[in-house]
Amino acid sequence: MAIHFQHRPGLVVYLTAGDPSLDATRAIAIEAIDAGADVIELGVPFSDPLADGPVIQRASERALARGTRLKDVIALAREIRAARPAAGLILFSYFNPILRHGLASFADDAAAAGADGVLVTDLIIEEAKDYLAQMDRVGLAPVFLAAPTSPDARLQAIAEHSKGFVYAISRTGITGKQVSLTADAAALVARIRRWTGLPIAVGFGISSAEHVAEVGEFADAAVIGSAIVELIERSEPEASPGAVARFIKGLRLQPAALAR
Repeated sequence: MAIHFQHRPGLVVYLTAGDPSLDATRAIAIEAIDAGADVIELGVPFSDPLADGPVIQRASERALARGTRLKDVIALAREIRAARPAAGLILFSYFNPILRHGLASFADDAAAAGADGVLVTDLIIEEAKDYLAQMDRVGLAPVFLAAPTSPDARLQAIAEHSKGFVYAISRTGITGKQVSLTADAAALVARIRRWTGLPIAVGFGISSAEHVAEVGEFADAAVIGSAIVELIERSEPEASPGAVARFIKGLRLQPAALAR
């Protein structure tokens, strides 16, 4: 399945499915798409999200406490796909829930729900042979994380086996907002481009229009996660779709407009 970025830079919006509820996540996703998000990453809540900072950890805890499971996220993906057929839709998960679901069954169910691809945050390329075979079988795009510390051989393998886009981590560590982007992000994108013509999205810490504009200078898309999850946490459930939509529209403002 193809993933297209209609804007420059594109916007990839991460949501923890089930926080504050599955109905709210559906409404937030649709409003986010209508506000300009090119791709929605539906995060599967997990009990031990080691790659995530405290904001997304708390969201996962709340979603799990409400009983949200992988099967619910797949069903939610189906509803979002029916409502917004042209949007990019990625399932974002740790590997353990997928293994419990059954790798082949997960691939079948994700594809049937209309997902474009899957990002497994803790699956490294060297251990992804069976996963890649299942993604290829059903036509799902495997999206991998590429870190500034990755050696060239790993970056080349990630670039060659990714489809849809490559997710470049702007810094090492866990997810969370940051004040400014590091030079590592631009250098990493330049390294990845040696091996692929796929779009490259930069994430981990993107939280402002200035960040998005900066990313647009050297990459194809920006991934916004913790800033939106934190906004949802601070908002009343019924107000969160509108709050997220306004935030996403604000990310499209140029720095000159922000200074007025």
